[in-house]
Amino acid sequence: MRCSGKVAIVTGGAMGIGQAIVQALLAEGASVVIADREGAAEAAKALDNAQNNVVGVPCDVSSQSETEAMASAALEAFGRIDVLVNNAGIYSSLQMTPFEDLDIDEWRRVLEVNVIGQAMATRAVVPAMRRQGGGSVVNLSSGTPFKGVPFMLHYVASKGAVNAMTKALAKELGAADIRVNGVAPGFTLSDGVLENPHQLEKLQEISRQARVIQRDQHPDDIVGAVIFFASQDSAFVTGQTLVVDGGAYFH
Repeated sequence: MRCSGKVAIVTGGAMGIGQAIVQALLAEGASVVIADREGAAEAAKALDNAQNNVVGVPCDVSSQSETEAMASAALEAFGRIDVLVNNAGIYSSLQMTPFEDLDIDEWRRVLEVNVIGQAMATRAVVPAMRRQGGGSVVNLSSGTPFKGVPFMLHYVASKGAVNAMTKALAKELGAADIRVNGVAPGFTLSDGVLENPHQLEKLQEISRQARVIQRDQHPDDIVGAVIFFASQDSAFVTGQTLVVDGGAYFH
């Protein structure tokens, strides 16, 4: 019960990696706010239990007003915010495309959600964390910026920005005892990826063969690192990004 008494928000928490993180946080004793564009209330209802410690909130992280409403809903439901997991992002719907053919509007949307969305969600929760004397922000990144994966330039650039933002925010918020760390998964067989045959065909086998631990990666493989950063186990760790990819990249 490493997160007992803590209140966590998980963006993009209604399915896939986010859903696995929500379940792990609940198992570790946290109360959880599921924030997602679609299905948040339904996901919370499916997890409802006698503790009444999970709620769902509709939220598009690219909207400042909706991220602020997300934080307000968490405070109204549970009175505090200890952990923010910035999991919402655009990936599984993307097609591998040469950079000169990438659509500019798609570029902008990827950056709005993957980068600015994480910044706005963090900005929405920091006032509460400052008032209560600290907190933990966990940014979901990717192993792709470390390896320079081709044909996904907008996505790779967005996650490289997340890695840089993690370091800068850790320095900016450290005096308030707010820790900021990142988790960078490898190619993960999430719900969205499983619905994208293009990505599966191009990336599943090559990703598996590149790993020291040569098997597919699943959402449950990521949750341990998130719980580490969310809990007091990492009380003196900030500004770090932990690559979780079965040993495809040593960081």
